[in-house]
Amino acid sequence: MVTAYVDPSCPFAWITSRWLLEVARLRPIDLRFDVMSLAVLNEHRELEPWYRAFNDRAWGPARVCVAARERHGGEALARLYPALGHRIHDQGDKDFATVVPAALAEAGLPADLADVAHRSDVDAQLRAGTDRARHLVGEDLGTPTVVVDDVAFFGPVLTSIPRGEEALRVFEGARLLAGCRAFAELKRARSADLSFG
Repeated sequence: MVTAYVDPSCPFAWITSRWLLEVARLRPIDLRFDVMSLAVLNEHRELEPWYRAFNDRAWGPARVCVAARERHGGEALARLYPALGHRIHDQGDKDFATVVPAALAEAGLPADLADVAHRSDVDAQLRAGTDRARHLVGEDLGTPTVVVDDVAFFGPVLTSIPRGEEALRVFEGARLLAGCRAFAELKRARSADLSFG
C-alpha cells in the first residue's frame, strides 16, 4: 500500500501525487491519499511574510479536503484533491473562493462543503492527519509525505512529473532507500522551475 499525505495548496505535493498516479497507471499499487497541513506544521514558526501568507491561506482547501473525507469517505478525497490541484497548480488559480466550489462540483460533492474552509470545526481532524505523518517521519517533515510498504519519508520533492519508465525507476529508488533503516536524508538544491505538465 502507498499513502500520500498531501496539502492541496502545496505544489510539490501536487507533483508527487501526479507521479504516484503515473506509477499506479503502470503498475498495480494500492494508492491512497490522506491530508496533512503545512499551516498546522508551520503555525508556530517564524516565517517570511510571503510564506506566512501562503500558510494562512492554505487552511481553507485543507479543511475542505478533510471534511470531504470525513463526511463522504476516502473516495471523495480521491476525487476532490485532483479537482483542486488541477485548478490551483495546473491552471494557477489562487482564488480559493471560486476554486473550491468548482472543484466540489467536479468531484460530485455537496456545495456546502465550501463553507468549512472558513471554520475551525474540522481542525482537530486536520491536526490528527498532520500528527499521523509527523509520527511516521519525525519532526523534520513537510508535504508531500509518502508511505510505501509501511516505511514513511518526507518527499520525494520533485520539480516535474516523472513519466513512463522514469516514474517507475524513481518509485523503485524511493522504495529502495526507504527500506534501508540507516538511510536518513538525500537532498540537493532545486535548479529547475516547477512544471506541472
